[in-house]
Amino acid sequence: MKKTIAFLYNLRHQYPDPADPRTQLEVDFDDPPAIKMMIKHLKNCGFNVLPIEANERAYFKLFKNRKKITLAFNYSEGIYGHDREAHLPAILELLQIPYTGSSPLTQAIGLNKIKTKDILKTHCIPVLPHQVFKKDFDGNKVSLDKNLRFPLIVKPIAQGSSAGITNSSIVTNLATLKKQVKFVIKTFKEPAFVEPFLEGREFSVPMLGNPPKILPIIESDHAKLPKKYLPIDSLEVKWFFEEEATVNNLICPAKIDKALEQKIKKICLNVWEALDILDLCRVDLRCDKNNNLYVLEVNSPPGLIPPEISRSSYFPLAARMAGINYQNLLKTIINSASKRYGLPN
Repeated sequence: MKKTIAFLYNLRHQYPDPADPRTQLEVDFDDPPAIKMMIKHLKNCGFNVLPIEANERAYFKLFKNRKKITLAFNYSEGIYGHDREAHLPAILELLQIPYTGSSPLTQAIGLNKIKTKDILKTHCIPVLPHQVFKKDFDGNKVSLDKNLRFPLIVKPIAQGSSAGITNSSIVTNLATLKKQVKFVIKTFKEPAFVEPFLEGREFSVPMLGNPPKILPIIESDHAKLPKKYLPIDSLEVKWFFEEEATVNNLICPAKIDKALEQKIKKICLNVWEALDILDLCRVDLRCDKNNNLYVLEVNSPPGLIPPEISRSSYFPLAARMAGINYQNLLKTIINSASKRYGLPN
């Protein structure tokens, strides 16, 4: 008897544009062709697939079909509120539907970069010093922490996929800091935070299974970027250069020595344990100029764009380098969750 998989997703209606802040509000979502292809791959894996867009009507569709759903593949981001990634896992737990990925608590913490850093710091996992701005500088008594030194980078507190992170995010003086903080708060209706801009190597580490297997590490080689791009994984780089370039800046597996590889893996395994992550995630890290590693953020769920749509989607790229094709990647995620719930594979 075939398993019925409820596939939970969010649709993007406009392709991200660094010049149009409105388009950055859906950067975490996926284009319709990507979702259609994911559904096709799930069907080709031998599952009955029930596609459900993760909007206000998702609860009713899940409630109506709860008796026939074997497992939910949670690829949702949620659409409202600062804890939006917790919404669908919470609904699934309420309806007692098994699902892939982490719990509502872990999802809510992971989306909030500052809460993530606070927890990691208590576990002695290296994170950068930072300052949160709930208000912009206009007419407010706001000042920069004297311990933070330019250059700095300004980011939204609870966005993914490089939303709000462009060339303008790297600030070198108080005037550009004020302008970018105001932009983030106005655009995303959430606090901005600043942290030191690191000049070293940057890595993305996909993790799969319980306990997790670390897939080939990806390095974003910023030296390969055209001069018009600053050395960060910005919106411009992720959504234009990496997709359009014949040879992009991604190196997988990363060319690193054993000592650095082991250090990266140890940090990522500690992150997994500290946040109680389940089934899959991607951890992003960067080095300072002295090669000290710092965790930048945790992506859960990570992007899983099929190779027919994108050859640079990080998690599937690393899986291919590990000899795992896209359909086997999907089945591995489902089997990992099924085993946790005691469901037959």
